[in-house]
Amino acid sequence: MQPGPRNLITDVGGLRVGNVADAALKSGVTVLTADTPFVTGIDIRGGAPGTREIGLLAADKTVKAVDALVLSGGSAFGLEAAGGVMHQLRKMGRGFPVGTARVPIVPAAILFDLLNGGEKDWEANPYTALGAAAFDTAGVTFDLGSTGAGTGATTARFKGGLGSASVLTEGGYTVGALVAANPVGCAVMPGSRSFWAWAWEAGDEYGGLGPPRAPPRPLTAKDTKIAAHQGDGASTTIAIVATDAALDKAAATRLAVAAHDGLARSLAPSHTPYDGDLVFSVSTQARPLTDPRTDPLVLGHAAAVALARATARAIYLATPCEGDLKPCYSEGG
Repeated sequence: MQPGPRNLITDVGGLRVGNVADAALKSGVTVLTADTPFVTGIDIRGGAPGTREIGLLAADKTVKAVDALVLSGGSAFGLEAAGGVMHQLRKMGRGFPVGTARVPIVPAAILFDLLNGGEKDWEANPYTALGAAAFDTAGVTFDLGSTGAGTGATTARFKGGLGSASVLTEGGYTVGALVAANPVGCAVMPGSRSFWAWAWEAGDEYGGLGPPRAPPRPLTAKDTKIAAHQGDGASTTIAIVATDAALDKAAATRLAVAAHDGLARSLAPSHTPYDGDLVFSVSTQARPLTDPRTDPLVLGHAAAVALARATARAIYLATPCEGDLKPCYSEGG
């Protein structure tokens, strides 16, 4: 499957992404938004999720579309980033109409990065301001690696990060993925430099190493954060997949379900009791389905492929920062 022109989730027309990173805090926020509300679904597979406003995303709920999605570091403190985004949207007159009032709808998800060595002794929660700042920077191009919600992310072996990738399907649809990868496990095979997602790589977007020279050894507890007592394994990988295919909330939810295969292909282990792994799904509804029976199958596979590649890119593109507790992939190890 061919990547889009930017190989970013913003290859899905109309979407914009903003990042903000706080180097001292070793944390940050990523916001996905658009000029008009978009249909959104969600699927949660990890055992320790942290979320806001996700009840509205069920197919039977009144709200049919949302104004922005937030991925944040900071554990539960990071959920306040959505408040900053709401404030900026409200100033623009955006939101769900309730009489003369408008309420911006901003679901959010967080990952755990409180024990990564950053300065966490704040007096006032910094994530509200970080959310507003990330929203204000939203555009069609954005940085990957050690930025946004991936700023302070780690894996069992290397630094984590923020990744994105896109796919153009034969049917003419665009599918993209955006992920903040902070798993209890790792994206790289044990005893190797090869990524678990090597088979899905487009070109050399994460090094082009291909498969390992020898089969990877079986995973053990030493291949997770648990063995190193890194915050008792507190982790979580949070992601968004998006498409221009016209999906309702139920179909968007199925897209999120299928996209989780991308995490299983790129992280080992994934979906553990210590991860809050979840995937938001977005439809801009720009292109009607040509075959309602087969198009959802292709879109689900494309979402899984894009998410697997985005996850590997997140680790591959991480950059070193003073006080890091983990080396970057680029530094070896």
